[in-house]
Amino acid sequence: MKTGQHKKDRVNVITLGCAKNLVDSEVLITQLKGNQIDVTHESRQQDANVIIINTCGFIDNAKQESIDTILQYAQAKDQGAIDKLYVTGCLSQRYRDDLEREIPSVDAFFGTMELPILLKKFNADYKHELIGERLISTAPHYAYLKISEGCDRPCSFCAIPLMRGKHRSKPIEEVVKEAQHLVKHGVKEVLLIAQDSTYYGLDLYKKRNLAELLNRLADVEGLEWLRLHYAFPAGFPEDILEVMANRSNICNYLDIPLQHGSNRMLQLMRRGITRERTETLLAKIRNKVPGITLRTTLIAGHPGETEDDFQEMMDFVRHFRFDRLGIFTYSHEEQTHSYSMVDDVAPEVKEARAQAIMEVQEQISLELNQQKVGQVMKVLVDRKEGGYFVGRTEADSPEVDNEVLIDASQHFLRIGDFAEILITEAREFDLLGHPPS
Repeated sequence: MKTGQHKKDRVNVITLGCAKNLVDSEVLITQLKGNQIDVTHESRQQDANVIIINTCGFIDNAKQESIDTILQYAQAKDQGAIDKLYVTGCLSQRYRDDLEREIPSVDAFFGTMELPILLKKFNADYKHELIGERLISTAPHYAYLKISEGCDRPCSFCAIPLMRGKHRSKPIEEVVKEAQHLVKHGVKEVLLIAQDSTYYGLDLYKKRNLAELLNRLADVEGLEWLRLHYAFPAGFPEDILEVMANRSNICNYLDIPLQHGSNRMLQLMRRGITRERTETLLAKIRNKVPGITLRTTLIAGHPGETEDDFQEMMDFVRHFRFDRLGIFTYSHEEQTHSYSMVDDVAPEVKEARAQAIMEVQEQISLELNQQKVGQVMKVLVDRKEGGYFVGRTEADSPEVDNEVLIDASQHFLRIGDFAEILITEAREFDLLGHPPS
């Protein structure tokens, strides 16, 4: 940093990728602020002289976005618009040597577990007393809470273990303390995230301990919604279903990435489960938690996927009528098991298959939404946008799921509050309504 000047550094943190990266950025910002460093998150003021980019390295599109962002700020540094540029996160962890060689304008690259080293660049110390405390960058009424790091699963297509390492659970006491801190500062909804939430506790407690964690978190006074993401189907801890059914502040919602509906593809993907066992598990979940919203993600175009395999996946989607569904096209990732296979599904075929799945899901979503017309639903109001107050039901996670629109010219709602909303109209991925008169 410019030693000849007395200007105090102002840091801007840029976050790319998933909610897990967002939590990492929030922890970084909390540590910087705890060391009396002036820091913002994705500020549009362009008044920062130090930029930290927290990158994503998950799939091709995410990697390209990260590289483009690094190049943008590297050019700004070369032009003298900023003084220092640091890069951290998954892309940096995985491709540090290549990035250092190709983009020398970056002052330093850091891996996913090198926060204390990054802080040293600011003459800052990692403050252990801040563990469990976090400044959130989402809307103030909801926050993501990471319960573990890394992953031990052998999925053939996934590079996350290369970037995040082995599974490491946070102790229950630490997770509860963080949840209490969030609620104390106005958070009403906590969204639990991990690379694999259902593996929680195996390393610390020698058993899958997600059920106890959910119970302890549900006891946090003032926590109104607790939402669970990224539940791996193989080895699913069924004891959590009773907890979800019995605790009123745990959302009847489960994000369970299944990836495919063909046994042959599930085996190639090394998922450790068959379609038949998956179907049995889904039926059990729906039976033990009546009315639960199931969200899943799938992959189109994995090496070896035939038209028959794809049709099996299509049949799976039609049969199970998932409430929420997303689909990725396969990305050929170096150092993964799938990388040893020929990437033999053409890009246009991958895209066409993904689009076909989403067209089926769009119709399913419309039909399920139409069943909600005439119901009064509890809605958490997230924001005001385009003449509407925009909120979510218990069945919806932020940014990825459906939303409820309320005409702001006719009704006033407070952002961050819960409201009872009468659903009057259904669209494919939205509901419209108003407070009951």
